[in-house]
Amino acid sequence: MCPMPSAESTPASVREPDSVRPTREDAVAAAGSELIGGPLGRRALLGTSWWTPVRVIALVAIGMFALGLVQKAPCYNGAWFFGASSQYTHACYSDIPHLYQGRGFVDDLVPYFDKLPGDMEYLEYPVLTGVFMEVASWLTTGSGSIQHQEQWYWMVNAGMLMVCAVVIAVCVTRTHARRPWDGLLVALAPAFALTATINWDLLAVALTSAAVLMWSRMRPVAFGVLLGLATAAKLYPFLILGPLLVLCWRAGRWREFGKALGGAVVAWLVVNLPVMLFAFDGWSKFYTFSQERGVDFGSFWLILVHNTDNPPSTETVNTLATLLMLLCCGAIAALTLIAPRRPRFAQLAFLIIAAFILTNKVYSPQYVLWLVPLAVLARPKWRDFLIWQACEVAYFLGIWMYLAYTTSGDAHKGLPTDGYHWAIGVHLLGTLFLCVMVVRDILMPDRDPVRQTGDDDPSGGVLDGTRDVFVLGPAARTGQHSAHFEGPLVRWGAGRQTGGSLSANE
Repeated sequence: MCPMPSAESTPASVREPDSVRPTREDAVAAAGSELIGGPLGRRALLGTSWWTPVRVIALVAIGMFALGLVQKAPCYNGAWFFGASSQYTHACYSDIPHLYQGRGFVDDLVPYFDKLPGDMEYLEYPVLTGVFMEVASWLTTGSGSIQHQEQWYWMVNAGMLMVCAVVIAVCVTRTHARRPWDGLLVALAPAFALTATINWDLLAVALTSAAVLMWSRMRPVAFGVLLGLATAAKLYPFLILGPLLVLCWRAGRWREFGKALGGAVVAWLVVNLPVMLFAFDGWSKFYTFSQERGVDFGSFWLILVHNTDNPPSTETVNTLATLLMLLCCGAIAALTLIAPRRPRFAQLAFLIIAAFILTNKVYSPQYVLWLVPLAVLARPKWRDFLIWQACEVAYFLGIWMYLAYTTSGDAHKGLPTDGYHWAIGVHLLGTLFLCVMVVRDILMPDRDPVRQTGDDDPSGGVLDGTRDVFVLGPAARTGQHSAHFEGPLVRWGAGRQTGGSLSANE
């Protein structure tokens, strides 16, 4: 490892690498920029005014979030409260106002400790999400009609979730230091705006995005703490530890992984242990509900159930879905160890969460939020991202039109079952398409948009530019550096750990 040069010993001519401008690297981004006057010129002064990329992207994220709130206006003004199908025909459904009364917040019941009067005995959300819901109920006015209180509850949650949305956009903007404008993909994602206030998923997504930022800054303990908190809000973030384990195995970075794992376990226990000890039945409801829940919306399992005379039981689906997920985990691990160049952390994080979504027995429309920031970091290519987003918007409309069809009685307004199956297929194919593109980038690093512009693994933290110590397959015979690759000559830029430039043939 080369020593870090001091300010006195650094020549004045040495400069930090320039930021990557999507309008110069991406044809779709360049074409889209014509709406605001075209690509930046080469003499544009970036970072010299108040309008830095982080601030611009944060404001765009707020603007898009506000448009998402406007899209919910027909429900806010009545569709949530009058008529079963109108909230679906307007595609503005949200769990938030319904659960204000349905989960006892209107009656000041304490989540996990107090039993609920309906079929659901306890709140079926992880503890940190329950805390988020409870805090929002404290900020909700307790006067007026139930409708008025539910409207307030939704607005309070929307304000808190907007903060989460801005955190996500800012974290993605800052994770890849030389690619700040990739954060615009998060801010402008249509499926992000449409699904942001359906449920409380943005809390876990914000914590996960902050964790990835901390890992990129070589702060494994902070990464672990944030990831543990994210897992205390939603189960899926812990899956990211699997790819990180294999990456650290390949790079020999066991100490950093141990710190991350320890931080995650401690943070998760700090949130969960008090509720586990004093209200175990309430705490465990999320896990038992997830296990007992039948095949539901959005999954390929639903298509199977609808088209077979002898559908599999819930237990069978749980077993098969688990086996499929384990196979995906094994495939991702193998890909990590045999790839010609060590995959980027964001690429594998995206693939593992996408695998969970594709194999799971339920896909709620807001689950797309889990993937948006990881997709941007994994493959910041406007064309591919927008293709995937179009598929997710089609599914967003499809599920509400299907529910409108099933709740409109003999009128049958909406999308019949066969049409909904096609919407599910569009969602699955869109996600698979993006997975294929990421896998191709891993196997052919010269196609990776991030590495084409000179970076190694900007979200990899201690993995960025680190030598490999354990590799399988052909990669084991071609060198021991993460930047080694037998293929077209590509200048990969300076790795953090090496202090110098690396080329494909070095």
